[in-house]
Amino acid sequence: MKATLKSLRATTANPAVSIFVTTHREHPANQQDHIALKNQLKIAEERITNEYDKRTAATILENIHAKTDELDHNYNLDTLAIFASVDDAQVIRMPLDTEERVIVSDRFATRDLVRDMASAVHYYAVVITRQHARLIEASNDRVVMEFDKNDDQQNHMDNIPFPIENTTLYTTSGADRSAASNEDNYLKEFLNRVDKSVQELWGDHKMPLVIVGDARNISFYKEVCDRPENIIATVDNVTDLEDGSAQHIIDGVQEAVESYRKSLHEKALGEIDVARGSDLLRTDLQEVYQSAFQGAGETLYVRKGYIQPATIDEKAQTLQIADDATADGVTDDAVGDIIEHVMHNGGDVVFLPEDIMGEEQPIALVTRY
Repeated sequence: MKATLKSLRATTANPAVSIFVTTHREHPANQQDHIALKNQLKIAEERITNEYDKRTAATILENIHAKTDELDHNYNLDTLAIFASVDDAQVIRMPLDTEERVIVSDRFATRDLVRDMASAVHYYAVVITRQHARLIEASNDRVVMEFDKNDDQQNHMDNIPFPIENTTLYTTSGADRSAASNEDNYLKEFLNRVDKSVQELWGDHKMPLVIVGDARNISFYKEVCDRPENIIATVDNVTDLEDGSAQHIIDGVQEAVESYRKSLHEKALGEIDVARGSDLLRTDLQEVYQSAFQGAGETLYVRKGYIQPATIDEKAQTLQIADDATADGVTDDAVGDIIEHVMHNGGDVVFLPEDIMGEEQPIALVTRY
């Protein structure tokens, strides 16, 4: 998702059409999703045909319909986002809520998505038992997907695709167990193979891991894991690990995810103090903008909900706070521009609660130099 958003943010098109549709994960609610999509596409068609020439409009609409006419709504998440130009169209299912709308501009409307992505804890839940392993991708308390052997991401894996059954390395046969030198070694070898698959998929996205299982299996997994430093939490009290729904598993790890989020907040305070002492902290909005624009931003800390209208001159690299967000030439959310610059240049964005970043310092940028 981050790579896709980065590509979309870098795209300039005339026009760049962004369409957001509220969708549903479960049946029968998702049976209405095709109607919601049809309604938003109708709005988009009216705007594009009214504002652009026939050839441009026809090409964009053709690109959109090529990607949406046969869309299977059984795989929907919470929002369907469509980004289209005369060159192509992309359809993205997202685990977040957005307002249904159609935006026609020279850039794709990714700002809200960037904010939501930056403020989320995005992770893999590795679910392990003696005989079975599952892998679930989640964002905060929402399932993004559970890996299945038919997934495109696993089509050309060097290691075993998920879900993984322990059919060769462990047996419940007492005779076989007694013949083995050590039952634990069978289990560790199975978990090692599970971890090899996790690490292969991790290499593409580098998301933190939450390990879910009983205490013994978790202990063994941490012992054989190639990158134990990527484990942000372990949870040993979730039931129905093999048969429970993916959402049931993710619901069961939320206390651990929230604890990890709080640890990030505490870490942020320390990093801000260190940067201040090293003269690498910018808190003035103009200075923050200029450093972010120039690619000097290492980590941006933003108070949740902080929005500031401003007049921005990219050529002069200046930002002036404005009182009226609707005035001509005013960007309604200059903070969103700063966030996009930081992320585009490889920096990180961390959202902090009001009790950590208050009115006096709603934004702070740690610079690279």
